[in-house]
Amino acid sequence: MIENINNILPPQPGPIGVFDSGYGGLTILKDLRKRLPAYDYLYLGDNARAPYGTRSFELVYRFTLQAVRHLFSQGCHLVILACNTASAKALRSIQQRDLAGLDPSRRVLGVIRPTVETLASISRTGHIGIFGTPGTIASRSYEMEIRKLRPDFVTHTHACPMWVPLVEYREAESDGADFFIKKDIDALLAPSPEIDTVVLGCTHYPILRPKIEKYIPQGINLISQGQIVAESLADYLRRHPEMDAKITRGGSASFLTTENADRFADMASVFLKSPATAQTITLS
Repeated sequence: MIENINNILPPQPGPIGVFDSGYGGLTILKDLRKRLPAYDYLYLGDNARAPYGTRSFELVYRFTLQAVRHLFSQGCHLVILACNTASAKALRSIQQRDLAGLDPSRRVLGVIRPTVETLASISRTGHIGIFGTPGTIASRSYEMEIRKLRPDFVTHTHACPMWVPLVEYREAESDGADFFIKKDIDALLAPSPEIDTVVLGCTHYPILRPKIEKYIPQGINLISQGQIVAESLADYLRRHPEMDAKITRGGSASFLTTENADRFADMASVFLKSPATAQTITLS
């Protein structure tokens, strides 16, 4: 039986928890802080076990639940899964199976649904392209969410296994990045000339946006998730003042990692364009 989180901590206000399997969620955090600068944030990267993209549904669910439990134990009443793979493979199970046992007053939100909700107002043709990790694409989460909201839309997906390594090995500006990015864009678009909107369905991919814009045809809408998720969270807090009241406001951001803290700080500078000091923890 899962221990109720209220047995661990009293229900006092705390920061917004932001979780990712690695570093990509920092692009979401950056936009959250830009849109909602007054709030406190606690970022957790499970860098020691990244990437999640090729892992099984069961393992991603187990790892993500461990992270959510840890963020709850640190006082977070609201956790954002700033990771497409975790949102695709773990969010629904945590919401439906685990929150009642942990604390039914707390919330865990993902990045896929708010992204999909914006597509109806953007696409003219109803043909949507999705770039993502192998895990996100295999989950078919984008296709299912789009079908729920716009069953008339057609979804075209393509997995990009090399894009995350390009970012994390700091090759985003290299000639090798051009090769892989052009190849993947061609693979997505060639069979589907009606695509007019493409979603960058991984939080690493905004780092590659300059290269992607170089090869994607003019007239195609290129959707990054950070601003969308930030605006969606602002709307959520307006509609749920009871949750808004449970979040501390000091304008701070703290960082946890399951890997070496110095390596995290070094890589975080690539995503945040500013320093970040982290504490190393162990998830179990």
